[in-house]
Amino acid sequence: TLLTAEDYMSDLAVKIDNAKQRVNMVATTFRADDKHTETVIAAVERAAAERGVPASVCADSFTYLEPKEFILRSPRRQPSRAVHAMKLERRLKRAGVAFRWLGQKANMLMTGRTHSKWSIVDDIVYACGGVNMDHESLANVDYMFRFDNKVLADKLSNEQYLIARADKRGGSIRNSMFGLDEHSTVLVDQGLPTNSLIYKRACDLAEQAENIVDIILVSQYCPTGKLNRILKRKNAKLYFNNWRTASPINKLLIKLGTLTSRQQTLYQHPQYLHAKFIVFTMSGGSKIALSGSHNFMRGSGIMGTREIALETSDPAIIKQLEAFRKKYVE
Repeated sequence: TLLTAEDYMSDLAVKIDNAKQRVNMVATTFRADDKHTETVIAAVERAAAERGVPASVCADSFTYLEPKEFILRSPRRQPSRAVHAMKLERRLKRAGVAFRWLGQKANMLMTGRTHSKWSIVDDIVYACGGVNMDHESLANVDYMFRFDNKVLADKLSNEQYLIARADKRGGSIRNSMFGLDEHSTVLVDQGLPTNSLIYKRACDLAEQAENIVDIILVSQYCPTGKLNRILKRKNAKLYFNNWRTASPINKLLIKLGTLTSRQQTLYQHPQYLHAKFIVFTMSGGSKIALSGSHNFMRGSGIMGTREIALETSDPAIIKQLEAFRKKYVE
């Protein structure tokens, strides 16, 4: 089921308050900076402290790098955003939540960055969308999928455990993929430089797609690299942010992407677009979609970024993505 950002937060908080077996969360940004995020984080605290539910939270350390540097050890002379992050870490640890900053031991800036987002509550999984745990995510055009699937919950929970264990040594684990059913597969990039399973699959599907039927791409940024070259040869429609509506850093990335890719966006709304998916029309009119955290930029794969995506030919899921595009993106 596709949930908009606000619906995701509301549904997640209710499920956590009823959790009995586990609560596992991975996000790029993790903050209690409005009533929605505070409700979710307070629910995680109650689950761990009052009911003894095993809870684990992993967040990306690179998100908090500032001009003065955020080393995640001492609040002395650190920016306020970093101080608030460390206070939240201590708050969750006091409640018994296993909290870990991912990427502190990475060899190079941005290598091993965590861009995946998922939440697991018992046997329910929220994933394969772009919503982080912060107020900004609620202001963006974005969504998450909810899966009632014990197999997926078990596998992603194990992935999170392996990621955290490898990250302690400054390492990573192998990319993985596992089937949900006859129509759908989950792809997980584990931060291996120059080796993005998701980006490669996007290129393969774009090559296989029909030339005379639309490929629809929705993303925060303009596609780059091999994927962009394929899309330029196909009948692709691209929806990504106009640089004028972006923050300074994103403005630079979007400007650079459009300049090098020579692509134009069809997205005209002022609200910031953060959703990421592609719908490919294949031979015979069948459709395949990729949906997740990956922005379909070549640089994400080169630097080694942790990502997650759903590849699916399920008509019901694709129909939800197309309805989301028509309502919020076109």
